Amino acid sequence: MLQSIPTDWVWGLIGGMLIGLGGAVYLLGNGRIMGASGIIGGLVDGSGRTAWKERAVFLAGVFLLPILLTPIYREVNTHATTNIAVLIAAGICVGIGTRLANGCTSGHGVCGISRLSLRGIVSTVFYIMAGGLTVVLFRHILGVI
Repeated sequence: MLQSIPTDWVWGLIGGMLIGLGGAVYLLGNGRIMGASGIIGGLVDGSGRTAWKERAVFLAGVFLLPILLTPIYREVNTHATTNIAVLIAAGICVGIGTRLANGCTSGHGVCGISRLSLRGIVSTVFYIMAGGLTVVLFRHILGVI
């Protein structure tokens, strides 16, 4: 009897390819790096006023696409905690981290590494290490998540 193997990794692969494609289209379309934190940050702090329409369209796509896909994928298990305080604290920490690092995983990880940027590669290594340490601390030591 044949056993089926888990196919969850396929969705991660497809999502990663779509993010990479989006980064390539964004770079080829307007010559700018697709870094989500920079796009959001430019709207929040006012430094992106000249390109606010492009930034708003990008963010609309980020928020609207999952809503449009809801009829196809009714339930998605993200394995995120149900503790709202932990989710808010995590979001704040990510926001602070992306400002300190001058970018996020889409800018440094996807676009930076694909351009062989030393800054992008080093930043991504530190993101991965920080993520691993965070999981060890908060899940395995403190048991919060």
